[in-house]
Amino acid sequence: MDIISKILIATGALEHLYILYMEMFAWETLGRKTFKSLPAELFKPTKGLAANQGLYNGFLSAGLIWSLLISDQLWAKNISVFFLACVVVAGVFGALTASRKFFFVQALPAIIALISVLIL
Repeated sequence: MDIISKILIATGALEHLYILYMEMFAWETLGRKTFKSLPAELFKPTKGLAANQGLYNGFLSAGLIWSLLISDQLWAKNISVFFLACVVVAGVFGALTASRKFFFVQALPAIIALISVLIL
């Protein structure tokens, strides 16, 4: 993989680490600031659900980081393609079921990274 692809993958991994942190550890503070459309009284009772979602974002981040640490270029490419595709699916699903914002924040950057991995 070239340096541009690696930077895009690393950026996606950092984004999902941030989401992990927000949903697992700062749901009632950062979560409220991020998801302004949710009523304030829902954050406390949904803390466990958000933590579960955060854990899944951690798995996405771990897979993206793993792809950067693999020395075999073909294997690294295959792993990055798989995890970037997972991020795209999650972002599209979020856009269809929760908010269009998910497409632009999550899916679109992953699509750009995926194209870069496949082309470069």
